Amino acid sequence: MKNIKQSSVKMNFLYQACYQVLILALPLITSPYVSRVLEAEGLGIYSYSYSVAYYFVLISMLGVLNYGNRAIARCRDNQVELDKVFSGIVTLHIIVSLACTIAYILYVFFIVKEQLYSLLQTAYVLSGLFDITWFYYGIEKFKLTVARNTLIKIITVIFVFSFVRDTDDLWIYCIIMSGSMLISQIILWLPLRKYVHYRFSAKDQLKGHLKPMLILFIPTIAISLYKYMDKIMIGLLSNKAQLGYYENAESIVMVLTSVIGSLGTVMLPQMANLVANKNMEQFYGYIKMSMRYVMILAFAMSFGLAGIAKVFAPVFWGTAFEASGSLIQILVITVPFVSFANVLRTQYLLPKEKDLEYMISVIAGAVVNLTANALLIPKYGAVGASVATVFAEGTVCFIQSIAVRKDLPISSYIKDAVPFGGLGLFMFVIVYSIENIIPNQMICLFVQVSAGVVTYAIPLFIILYKRGDTIISGFLHNE
Repeated sequence: MKNIKQSSVKMNFLYQACYQVLILALPLITSPYVSRVLEAEGLGIYSYSYSVAYYFVLISMLGVLNYGNRAIARCRDNQVELDKVFSGIVTLHIIVSLACTIAYILYVFFIVKEQLYSLLQTAYVLSGLFDITWFYYGIEKFKLTVARNTLIKIITVIFVFSFVRDTDDLWIYCIIMSGSMLISQIILWLPLRKYVHYRFSAKDQLKGHLKPMLILFIPTIAISLYKYMDKIMIGLLSNKAQLGYYENAESIVMVLTSVIGSLGTVMLPQMANLVANKNMEQFYGYIKMSMRYVMILAFAMSFGLAGIAKVFAPVFWGTAFEASGSLIQILVITVPFVSFANVLRTQYLLPKEKDLEYMISVIAGAVVNLTANALLIPKYGAVGASVATVFAEGTVCFIQSIAVRKDLPISSYIKDAVPFGGLGLFMFVIVYSIENIIPNQMICLFVQVSAGVVTYAIPLFIILYKRGDTIISGFLHNE
């Protein structure tokens, strides 16, 4: 068995951030091509079938991503306990996943109308059965997961460009996308025995994992209601073209939030381990540092993307997707909310096992989102869904902030982030004004991005330097 050592937070964040961006960025590389080949309606059909299949995968995961990550992190230094905990979680996960796969097959054959595309998503549903990324996250082997899955994602892109040629190839696109998800999960089982041994789990051991997994499953379902149900509701209450516009806009914004989410994924096992070892000084220090840099990234990415959105959408996806530009400008409002809440959730609520507070916040967000979707989508289509998402994310962030206000200096975090928000707004004004100056869209987009980097990065460096920021000081002094 390999010795499991504590890994570098910085390197783990780099690995995970690169991978999270990769799994979203590679589809974005194909997105301009796929959007033109499959068109808005074809893209909408795929998005709808994927979103429904996602719910079956979500149920099959039964909260194991957060719970498994946390549970493994707490016992990773004890091999006997590690084997025991892993075996119990994975046995329970397999039982639930098999039941969900059977349920999905029944759904395809007896309920769904567009049977072909839903049937092709079966491979994606099966990928939930083999998903053990939570184990590798728990022992902080991020490099291993990134390296193996990166290759699969690159091959996926090559296949899309090679075999998807026109609207009639939508079924091929479904096979490529769902099949790659299944393969990327199966491949992570190959090196597993180097780190853990499976032991048959008794019924009592399974029960011990079931309750906390169910508790964390409830907020996972709630989150999905305002992450994926909006797509299903657009498909049902509006039309597939509107869903196609929304799919592209959201995919861009998800690239931004995935970077923030990477830090949370990396920090969760670290923070859980610090709590287990009662190292609270470092625990709170990590939260303060993470909050500052997360908000710096959040404001830079959200205001920057808002500034280029109207030019970016037609350049990237074609003039048929100009509507996606306006949707991006609405959806980026969620980025600071998601970022702030992500730090609170992954670095405080979950490591401290404050699962009830976490559950209440996301359930409230789901209720707000579903209500707003029902009211806004029939009249405003994808714009209504975008506004509903902003309401939902704002609600979650607000409630989580209230829940931890007695334990964490929330007002101090907000005060610290205000200058970065102002800097982002300044960048937005500069970048957005360039749109009316340069008529050529390609040149305009290049100038906008360049101007955005300069107007944000230079003042940011000055602000951090005057504050005596440790990272900036270390960089200047080569420490």
